[in-house]
Amino acid sequence: MNTDILIAGGGAAGMMAAIGAASGNGNASVTILEKMPRPGRKIMISGKGRCNITNLKRWQDFSRHIHPKADFLKTAFHEFSPEAMISFLNGSGLPTVTERGDRVFPASYRAMDVVDTLCRKARDAGARLLTGEEIAGVAADDGGFYVRTSSGTTVMAKKLVIATGGLSYPATGSTGDGYGWAEEFGHKVRPCFPSLTALVPAGYKIPGGKVPSSGHIDRGTPLSALGKALAGNSLKNISLTVTIDGTVAAEEFGDIDFTDGGIEGPVGFMVSRKCVKAMTNGSKVEFSIDLKPAVDTGALADRIAGLVRAIEQDPRSRGKGEHEKFRVLLGKLMPGTLTDGFMKSNRNACADNLAGLLKDWKFPISGYVGYERCVVTAGGVATDEVFPKTMESRLVQGLYFAGEVLDIDGDTGGYNLQSAFSTGFLAGRSAALSLHQD
Repeated sequence: MNTDILIAGGGAAGMMAAIGAASGNGNASVTILEKMPRPGRKIMISGKGRCNITNLKRWQDFSRHIHPKADFLKTAFHEFSPEAMISFLNGSGLPTVTERGDRVFPASYRAMDVVDTLCRKARDAGARLLTGEEIAGVAADDGGFYVRTSSGTTVMAKKLVIATGGLSYPATGSTGDGYGWAEEFGHKVRPCFPSLTALVPAGYKIPGGKVPSSGHIDRGTPLSALGKALAGNSLKNISLTVTIDGTVAAEEFGDIDFTDGGIEGPVGFMVSRKCVKAMTNGSKVEFSIDLKPAVDTGALADRIAGLVRAIEQDPRSRGKGEHEKFRVLLGKLMPGTLTDGFMKSNRNACADNLAGLLKDWKFPISGYVGYERCVVTAGGVATDEVFPKTMESRLVQGLYFAGEVLDIDGDTGGYNLQSAFSTGFLAGRSAALSLHQD
């Protein structure tokens, strides 16, 4: 089989690369090879199935959510912006809605509708989308590329776009294939680690067990009594302080969730990249949660003292022990479902020290959930070896990279999908335009 442009990977970046190629050269033949039975498997689970497509922040604010070097993404962002993505979807018959934090979703809140739209538009653009075709080997060949698949198919391509994703959620087909091919072509791959993942407090799982030196704790590891008491609780409008080796490394305000994995939610995800990277380097990480950030410790202590007096004077307290009355006190200061977990986490808690504990609930972090359930992979193909204006390799002419395979990753909130769409579109269009120059 011969094709002008071969795209390895049928995810967000790969399908958008096909659409971008059509805008650059409508006569170019484009083939997408996707090893899974269906394309867009990771899109299907994004946003818990609702699919946070993009984020409408302008570049100055958007770039603050891209790591480690946001400037690499700048050209791609402006070439295919969040507004362009919304216009593309709306023009393709898929309406969108914008929610708090400039996050954009399909109006149907169905990720499947996004996948169906991308597949349809890629095919409308003339791309051949071949599923169940896993690439077994790639090589440069006489000014082009020679690709073998596990089914025995051989593809000769003038241009190759690697858009295979990272390592996160391997069940969706993201198993890091593109990193190996990049290295075969001479590219450096920056060390990879999970990002936007659950952080596991000490004692939350494997009680008394030994945490692997890597810090990775499989999400399937059973919860301890503490984990069971905390899991299922969500905390709103809390303040989180992260210390790494005793030094404050981050402070965030917002919401967190205790899950079967550990600490997640918007704020948990916001700090996860920094925490995982620190733990993989052998550093110690600790969280401090302020449940009452709007009140100082003195005022909170006065409020607690007043509640204690009211409970003591309440006729319903007659015959109750101190432990029962303390639980009643906690129920007036936090969700009732949280009191058991709070008490298990703070064995020495009493009315006298409660204000300090509510303002400084400490969680030593013992590990993190790995690629099996993280949202995105940090690390990847070194961006200083890729032209940011085209996504073409600086080392191999005709080779392009797009999406999560690159060493760029974003915070939660639509930043990662938009990065995939932008780099995919630019890579596909650049590859198609370069055909005129050959």
